[in-house]
Amino acid sequence: MIIILKQNVPDEQVRALRETMAGLRLTVQDIQGESTRMLGLAGDTSMLSEDSVLRHECVERVMKVSEPYKLAGRRFHPQDSAYEIAGRRIGGGAFTVMAGPCSVETEEQVLSIARDVQHAGADFLRGGAFKPRSSPYSFQGLGLDGLELLKIAREKTGLPIVTEIMSQEYAEIFKNDVDIIQIGARNMQNFPLLTEVGRLGKPVLLKRGPSCTIDEMLMAADYILMGADSPVILCERGIRTFETATRNTLDLSAIPVLKKKSHLPVIVDPSHGTGYWDLVYPMALAAVAAGADGLMIEVHNSPDKALCDGQQSITPFLFDRLMHKVEKLRAALA
Repeated sequence: MIIILKQNVPDEQVRALRETMAGLRLTVQDIQGESTRMLGLAGDTSMLSEDSVLRHECVERVMKVSEPYKLAGRRFHPQDSAYEIAGRRIGGGAFTVMAGPCSVETEEQVLSIARDVQHAGADFLRGGAFKPRSSPYSFQGLGLDGLELLKIAREKTGLPIVTEIMSQEYAEIFKNDVDIIQIGARNMQNFPLLTEVGRLGKPVLLKRGPSCTIDEMLMAADYILMGADSPVILCERGIRTFETATRNTLDLSAIPVLKKKSHLPVIVDPSHGTGYWDLVYPMALAAVAAGADGLMIEVHNSPDKALCDGQQSITPFLFDRLMHKVEKLRAALA
C-alpha cells in the first residue's frame, strides 16, 4: 500500500501516521516524488482498510500495490539504489567486479589470487569459506579457518571480502568480519537466514535460486530489506532448465527485467551460470552489454588442482584480459 500525503502537511501529523502504521507491525518507508511525498507500507495490510487510512488528516489518497514484493520494487523506491561499501561504489553507474577462488584452500593460494585480481582491477575479493555442496563427499570448505585466511588477504591487499554464510549461528561473526555477506543460491529461500542477516545492517549479495522466478527473488530481497536497512545486491547466476550443454542456463534477460522491476543493483556470475571456464569470458561481456552493474568471477591460479569448481574457474591471465575487454566494451557503450 502507498499513502499519498497532502501538500505541505505538518511533520507532526506525518509522524503520528507513521507511528500508527508501525503499531500495526507494518514497515513504513518515505517515498519522495518530484512534487509529492508518500509513505510506502510493507507487511500484512489486510487488516488496514482504505477508509481508516483516509481518516488521517494528512492523507490525500491511497494506492494498492499489486506486486508481491514491496521494498525491493520501484513503486516504493523509484530511483536506482547505489551503495558505498568499504570505499567502493556499487550501482549508480559504477561497475563492480568481485573475483577470487570458489573455495579458500591455503593462505598462499588465496593471497596469490587476491594480488592477481587486484592488479587486474577487481574491487572485491570473493572466496568460499563455507561451501554448500550437492554431494556430502565433496570438499565442504575450511569454515572459520577459511574466513581467517580471507581476512589475512584483506589485510595484506586492502581488498574487501565477499563470502557466503550458511548458518544463522555465524551471523555475528560475519557481521564483524565480512564486508559483503553472500546468500547463496541454495539459501535464497531460507527465510529465517534471510531475516537474521537482514537484522545485521550489513551489505548482502543475494543470489538467485536455480529454480526461482524473478518475483520470488525480489520477495526474498524484501525479507532482508525489512531488517536493519541492509544494502542488497542482486546476483543472476543461472537457473535450472532442460539444457545440459551448460551447468546452468544464464538468464541474461533477468538483468533488464530486474532493473525494470527493482531499484537494487544487479550483478552477474557467469562462472556458475555456465559451469565452463571458456564460456565465462563471452558471457561476462554479454552481461556487460545487457546492462549489469557488475560481475562475480571465479579465478584460480591452478584450476586443474582446485578443490572446488576448477572447471569453471579462469586463470589470473584470462581474468586480466577480461578486465581490459570489459573496460573497452563499457567505453563503447557509453
